[in-house]
Parts: sequence; structure tokens; C-alpha cells
Amino acid sequence: MGDLLTNSKARRDYHILETFEAGLVLRGTEVKSLRAGKGEIRDAFAMVENGEVWLHNCHIDEYEMGNRQNHKPKSPRKLLLHKSEIRKLQGLAAVKGNTLVPLAFYFKNQKVKVSLAVGKGKVEYDHRQDLKERQADRDLRRVTMHLTR
Repeated sequence: MGDLLTNSKARRDYHILETFEAGLVLRGTEVKSLRAGKGEIRDAFAMVENGEVWLHNCHIDEYEMGNRQNHKPKSPRKLLLHKSEIRKLQGLAAVKGNTLVPLAFYFKNQKVKVSLAVGKGKVEYDHRQDLKERQADRDLRRVTMHLTR
């Protein structure tokens, strides 16, 4: 089925050091809203608090057909990881400049999963370097395409 939500800013603004797959504690109306593609994780981040990992600033729209039991759109959501993974994330996130960012929400075995990455923030010259590399790759592909014809 592919990704439900993707974080377009994550790979642009961060060097991705390591990725983890985590489960997500959701209510039924949240899952239905995600199936409809009604959410945003562009500004979301995760934090390790009291031995648990929480996803903050993740917006999942209220389900249109929901009743008064509907969820709050910006509430923190708990991520499900093994204890060893939580300890590893805590160590990696403690390094200055590193942060935990969600890359995508997707279904796996009928459960919503999140691809969580440890990212190190890029600075302006990193963005320029990425643009130069992308342009060089395009030029190389263009030249090799003309040579093969």
C-alpha cells in the first residue's frame, strides 16, 4: 500500500545516521484518519522520557465520521520499541546536534508503524553541497545517456 505519511523535510534538513521501526499507540479514529491520508508529520519529533519514547507535534486530523470520543489532533503519541532500542536511542539522542525525527508512517501486517531516524542537523553549506552533488549526478547521467545511444 505504501507510505501513509512521509516527512519531506527530514532528509533535506538532517543527515540520517540510523533508522528504527517502531509501533505506534493509536485510537481507532486516528487509524481511520491516517487511512484517509489526513495527517502531517513534517514538524514532528520524538523524545525519550522516563524510559518511553513519545512522538510530539504530530498532527492527525480528527476523523470526520467520529463522535464525541474523537481524538485530539496534536496529542503526544507513545512509540513502541524494545528496551534495548530505547536505550540505544537515548544514547544517540543525547549527543549534541542529534534529534529523533519520523520519516514515514506505513502499514505493516495491518498495524501502523513509524520509521524513526536519528538525524544530525544540516547547516547551510551542507545544503549547498547536496545541491552540487545532485547536479553532478544529473550531468553524469545526461552524458552517459548520450554515450550509450
